[in-house]
Amino acid sequence: METAAKPGGFFISFEGPEGGGKSTQIHRLAAALAEQGHAVWTTREPGGTPVGEAIRPILLGQRQPANLSAWTEALLFTAARAQLVEEVIRPRLQRGELVLCDRFSDSTLAYQGYGRGLDLAALRRLQAEATGGLAPDLTLLLDLPVEAGLARIPRRAKDRLDRETIAFHQRVHAGYRAMAAAEPRRWRDVDASSDPDQVAGRVLEYTLAALQRAGIRPAERRSA
Repeated sequence: METAAKPGGFFISFEGPEGGGKSTQIHRLAAALAEQGHAVWTTREPGGTPVGEAIRPILLGQRQPANLSAWTEALLFTAARAQLVEEVIRPRLQRGELVLCDRFSDSTLAYQGYGRGLDLAALRRLQAEATGGLAPDLTLLLDLPVEAGLARIPRRAKDRLDRETIAFHQRVHAGYRAMAAAEPRRWRDVDASSDPDQVAGRVLEYTLAALQRAGIRPAERRSA
């Protein structure tokens, strides 16, 4: 998926299997970038808007429908994403901000495509329509073995997707690896099984390199 043209800003997504520490690393990166003078906004999927937060418990909550079909799941994730792009991501990019998102369209390809077996081409068309062709400028894949990631999640905190079979999570993991290999210019692989400080250092390193390639400096953000 090519990155759609946009007037300003820089869009970074965090992807990966369960237990990779995406939420922790997103906030650490946001703090580091803000300290350098960048205007930064963090958000998550599904969520980030009133509509998205209303959809979230249907997909991930403890009282989720037991018979949720794969396509219903994909469409609900995509509906939350469409609202997030329209209400939050695109306006902030247009204001020249750095937007950090905990999951984006690649998650639907990984979980509902590779994991559930839905048609990948159909899912890609759906994502393109729902987001207006928007794709991240940089995607950070926080990668670790499936079993290690699931073991990090307390039993009481596991959501519906966390509780899927190991085979499902292995397919998701393989999907992420395939997507990263197909778009090496956008994706950066980070070993999430190492010390969190080391992970944060690598995440910041990759991000600063990407911002430099894009010609984005903190001073430009302050004057935006």
